[in-house]
Amino acid sequence: MHKEEYEVSVMGGPHSSGPQTRTVINMPSEISVPDHVVWSLFNTLFMNFCCLGFIAFAYSIKSRDRKMVGDITGAQAFASTAKCLNIWALIFNILLTIGSIVVFIIFSAVIFQAISQKMKNHEGF
Repeated sequence: MHKEEYEVSVMGGPHSSGPQTRTVINMPSEISVPDHVVWSLFNTLFMNFCCLGFIAFAYSIKSRDRKMVGDITGAQAFASTAKCLNIWALIFNILLTIGSIVVFIIFSAVIFQAISQKMKNHEGF
């Protein structure tokens, strides 16, 4: 501690005969509401199954707007909807990707089998 701080604490505070008033300022704590804008933008640009990514992006922007004006409840509601839409978009797109890979493998196997069958038929002549 500095010497001045020590001296003040030893001597005590100012002694006044008037009533002391205190002012309390309540600062709202910063509540972090995730708005999922980045996730929604990714789903919009790369995996926009049935426009779910775009709708989630719109709800994310609404959530960010509500957060800016101080409506935490509204921001949480829009963020929850955006999160739900993003999850569904991700699930559908994972299923579509797996389905596309399976169809490609089956199609490639059928083409390969047809080519090998044709080669066997030409060798017989």
